Amino acid sequence: QVQLVESGGGLVQVGGSLRLSCAASGRTFSYYALGWFRQGPGKEREFVGRIRRTGVGIRYADSVKGRFTISRDNAKNTGYLQMNSLKPEDTAVYYCAAGTSIDGTLVSDYDFWGQGTQVTVSS
Repeated sequence: QVQLVESGGGLVQVGGSLRLSCAASGRTFSYYALGWFRQGPGKEREFVGRIRRTGVGIRYADSVKGRFTISRDNAKNTGYLQMNSLKPEDTAVYYCAAGTSIDGTLVSDYDFWGQGTQVTVSS
């Protein structure tokens, strides 16, 4: 198993930036692809992006493409989600997740989840 803990959420104004971190412990972090998801008020959890085990083949949801950047540092067992040009519709609880699917974009593609961190974008 792998345990995941997100951090870095908070309140930010429209157009601002935040960097979320996802710290992993337990089984080797580099064994898993890392996904980022979010769940806004009254909405289902949705895919934000994912990065494969070695850090290549990054994929983003259309809604965040060009504004968000996913990265990972396997030596530090940590993944990152850099969010720029934030909009009110980005307000959500953000989750990182680990799984073995090569191209996972669904919640069911991931086996391990963090507890989430709140991101609120004010206008």
